[in-house]
Amino acid sequence: MMKDWEAYRKQLFATIQQIAQESPDIVRGYRAIAEGAAKIGKLDPKVRELISLAVAVTARCDGCIVTHVDAAVRHGASREELVEALGVAISVNAGAALVYSARTMDAFAARLGATGAGT
Repeated sequence: MMKDWEAYRKQLFATIQQIAQESPDIVRGYRAIAEGAAKIGKLDPKVRELISLAVAVTARCDGCIVTHVDAAVRHGASREELVEALGVAISVNAGAALVYSARTMDAFAARLGATGAGT
């Protein structure tokens, strides 16, 4: 296993608790955002958690991953559903790389135009 996820989750929550004790408004604000999104109620909790996991992967957030894996399991997500959500994350990251590749080509072309240099 790459990481002791359970130990990481416990340490993460302990550290967040310390932040909450020192600056409760930070954690209260975060919770208000998270709870506000859930109040819309158009997506069931399992789907929200699978979306959260896809976003966590694209954001490269281990804390988000461990938190939302726990919640997805509690809401009945299957391994197959998780893999499908991860496939979406992979395709979005590949798409983002393609878009930024196009931007890079544009920047390169602009630079050549600015200097008058050839290819």
